[in-house]
This record gives sequence, structure tokens and C-alpha cells, in this order.
Amino acid sequence: MTTWTTLARAGTASGDEIILRQRGAIFEIRYNGIELMSNLNHQSEDQLALRAMRRVDFRARSILIGGLGLGFSLRAVLDLAVPEAEVTICELIPEIAEWNKGPLGHLADHPLDDPRTTLIIEDVQAHLMRSDKSYDLILLDTDNGPDFLVRTGNADLYKQGGLVSVAASLAKDGLAAFWSATASVEFERRLSAQPWFWMREDIALVPGRVDAMHHIYSCSESEAVLGRPKAA
Repeated sequence: MTTWTTLARAGTASGDEIILRQRGAIFEIRYNGIELMSNLNHQSEDQLALRAMRRVDFRARSILIGGLGLGFSLRAVLDLAVPEAEVTICELIPEIAEWNKGPLGHLADHPLDDPRTTLIIEDVQAHLMRSDKSYDLILLDTDNGPDFLVRTGNADLYKQGGLVSVAASLAKDGLAAFWSATASVEFERRLSAQPWFWMREDIALVPGRVDAMHHIYSCSESEAVLGRPKAA
């Protein structure tokens, strides 16, 4: 079996270690020893973009993505977006952005090179709190979800303050969607406490199988966008 080769390392001011490694055609980013993402399967990331874009009739012009990852969600959005769309991508770790411009770029066909893309090196919640812009679509894939964080600082995005910031940054009839590795009862309670409608979709990692799922939480102040009443 081919062994893993470490391609690059990065660290944060708080002492976190991020490693980019490769084994054959597989690329993986690990955060403090935990797999954060790989290109082995990005079915649910693609579905995050597809389902959200479909709900806004593929007409979103102002789009925010929190978390660059390996670029798959960004690529899926760009492939579906109108030519005049403006897609802002917030990535906290500058090295991950650089890796996407270098050894990872080919995986999602270099989405950072698209002229519709604006890259911001910043925590997405900080961006939401200071920005007065209204987004037609906000996609949030900043960690492994509210119950399986690899970076504790990401927790605030899934709490009341973070949800309020997301809701305040949505345009009329806008949509926000959160990717999560697990279904979260507590997160669903918090979503229900906000003045919007929401729904959860369970996405099979491999189409046709039900033994391994990721999840997408979609939220909007417009009932028509989701097509169902507010969850209890």
C-alpha cells in the first residue's frame, strides 16, 4: 500500500497543527491529528451547493461561502451560478488558501481563478458581523458541524450569536445552508428559536446507501424558498 507523504504543514497562533498529505491520488488535510477533509468523497459538499442553488432558482448573484476546504463546494457553486454572480469565499487558514492555489488546485479545477471569486482570509463569522452586505445565498462548511468540531473557535457560528449574524446577512428570500457531518438535536433547537423556517436533508456519502450520512440544514425567512412550514 502506498504510504502517506506530508506535502506541507501550517500552524495557528493558538498552537493548532494543520497537515496537508497525499497518498496516491488522495489528498487529505488533517487538523490536530483529525481528518478535516479529503477528496475521497465530496458528494455531500456538491449537494450542499446544488440543493441550495436550486432553491434560489439558480439566480443568486451575491453568494458567501464559509470554508474553502478543497474547493469542491466553491466549484459546484460556480458551475451553477449566473455569469454576473459575485462569490465571496472566507477561509480562516491562509495556508489552506495557498494550497488550493498550488497542489490542490486541480482537484476542483482551480475555482479560485474564476473572476467571479473573491477570496477573504478571515473567519466567516467575523466577516458576517462587520459586513453590511446582504447575500442571496450563504453556504457554511467551516468544520465538521456543530457537534463534531475540530476547532473549538468555530462553535460560536452554530450558537445564537452566529445564527443571528447569518440571518441578518441574508437578503429578502435568501437562503443559508449549513453542512454537518452529524445530525444535531441541539443545533436543531437553536434553529427553531430563530425567526426563520428550516429543514434538514440527509445525504448519503455513497448514492443508494443509507449506512453513512452527512447532513444539510437549510434556513430562510421565506417559507416558499424551503417549500415547507417551520420545524417545531
